[in-house]
Amino acid sequence: MKLNKERIVDAGMATFAEVGYHGLSMRQVAERLGAHAGSLYYHVRSKNELLAMMADRVCQQAYDAGTAALAALPSPSTWQDEIEVQATALRGSIRQHPGGAILLADSPGMLSPGALSLLERLLRTLAAAGVPAEHRLIAADTLLSHVTGFVLQEQGTSPTPDVTPATYADLRERFPRVFAETPPPGQDEKFRRSIRLLCVAFDALIKS
Repeated sequence: MKLNKERIVDAGMATFAEVGYHGLSMRQVAERLGAHAGSLYYHVRSKNELLAMMADRVCQQAYDAGTAALAALPSPSTWQDEIEVQATALRGSIRQHPGGAILLADSPGMLSPGALSLLERLLRTLAAAGVPAEHRLIAADTLLSHVTGFVLQEQGTSPTPDVTPATYADLRERFPRVFAETPPPGQDEKFRRSIRLLCVAFDALIKS
């Protein structure tokens, strides 16, 4: 089958899921496609460009998912609802790809149409909400960075250490506010609350 950018990105995503950000090589991608590494460079100039294209695909998927989520919102909805569904769509799209958060966080800087589309729509939402112009870009960037960082923790591979009852009791005594009586919320609820807290901050900018 003839090589093209779409097939190369497909192979790159599949290889990335197996070997991670730093393990990915053009040779591995070429082998998955049954091609010589040199033939890939007719379509993709470098590994960095391939990583940027892969990140752009994830962003475009998130944009499309956000479009569907916004369309499904009941009427009337608030700007906070619109922010939440966009953030949730981005989180879901990143989580579909093993290591997706690292891909977005570490991919080379590039004017990505997918990422710019996400940012542009968030800026429109913030503008319609009344966030002052001088704060909108920072607010949108903060939101996108938070979502990526949240998923980065979710996709982390560090093993959770075993904690004995005695160790846990000692930790609770030393750090009572960290190890509170109330069980922590699940990840979905924790994410929802974190987005709502950011919206409170955005609302303060509107009312200032």
